[in-house]
Amino acid sequence: MDEFAEWGTEVVFGRAHGFRAWLMRCALRFASLFFYLIVKVRLLLFRRRIKTVHYLGMLTISVGNITAGGTGKTPIVELLSRTLASRGRRCAILTRGYKSKDLDHEQPWLAPDGTPLPQEQLPKIASDGVTRFLGPLHAGDEPFMLAHNLDGVAVLVDKDRVKSGLFAIEQLGCNTLILDDGMQFLKLRHEIDIVLVDCGFPFGAGSGCLLPRGTMREPRSSLARASYIILTKSGGKPQDELIATIRRYNKSADIIVTNHAPAYLQNLFTGERRPLEFLKDKYVACLSGIARPESFECLVEAQGAHVEIRRRYPDHYWFEQAELEAFVERCADRAMDLIVTTEKDATRFLKAEEMDVPIYYLRIEIEIEQGHENWEKLIDRICALGEPQPAPQWSDVL
Repeated sequence: MDEFAEWGTEVVFGRAHGFRAWLMRCALRFASLFFYLIVKVRLLLFRRRIKTVHYLGMLTISVGNITAGGTGKTPIVELLSRTLASRGRRCAILTRGYKSKDLDHEQPWLAPDGTPLPQEQLPKIASDGVTRFLGPLHAGDEPFMLAHNLDGVAVLVDKDRVKSGLFAIEQLGCNTLILDDGMQFLKLRHEIDIVLVDCGFPFGAGSGCLLPRGTMREPRSSLARASYIILTKSGGKPQDELIATIRRYNKSADIIVTNHAPAYLQNLFTGERRPLEFLKDKYVACLSGIARPESFECLVEAQGAHVEIRRRYPDHYWFEQAELEAFVERCADRAMDLIVTTEKDATRFLKAEEMDVPIYYLRIEIEIEQGHENWEKLIDRICALGEPQPAPQWSDVL
């Protein structure tokens, strides 16, 4: 199944060729038409309030996109949460925890009065803002990374983000909810919708088609729901043409242009940090399991490295120790200076006793290149809000 998923990704992104790939693309294009109808009907049901939309009484900010993966959402969520926490907001990130495993033991939690809460009322608590409770297997790679990098911000994992939002408010005292990948989660009302658009693939792969032929979750017209639009991975290039295209669908949202800039290298197993100059003229192997591996590989090359080996796995792929060791052995045979992976992938590596080739992850941080005033206006808008209204009781929502 992993091999088929990897091949399917290659088909959608146009990297697979031949008659079989062409036939698959034709079949997927027809399936996209049905997906489009389902999306439109679902949006209509929520718009007309035929499907229930919950309001928890607290400010809810959605950070999402209209494409599936690859927009660099996690660093944006991290920057937003850290900035708000530094300004005194008590934030909780509500995330689904894609491909995370269920807990195989009870996770006790005591209410303020000392009463233990029933297990079915508990989300998985990656972090309560002080203590990290879960590893990447049970939290998921991205929630674990957020919990590891953020102090004073709760990270809660549950498919039902109404439940986890209510837990954040009542049990953790949070007053700001951040819906990670929340644009399509319409069961919870969003006061602010932040929509990310990747400058390299603004409307996904597959000629801008919806899933499954392309990578669009919703049609371009859904950009009209955005309060703020953040363009990611600009590479320092002007984005006037893309902004003009976006303005056809949303004339009022504030637009912020950002770049995912490499910051440093960190050894997976020793914690040693190296400056980016360390990559210059090195012979490097890139190992990744993300939606857009070519974007990561280009960043490594841009630092002056010679990328000799590129090993790509499906997004969120869990590495087996045996295949990792085989890859390291291959790199040693080819006399690679080091292996470079992404920070997200690093959370899914099993710790090895000894590696013949050092493994580093490339730390990425957000640089705002255009629209600083819009970013500050967003932060000021959130922080200027008074204490929101109390949330309803558990029985009113669950």
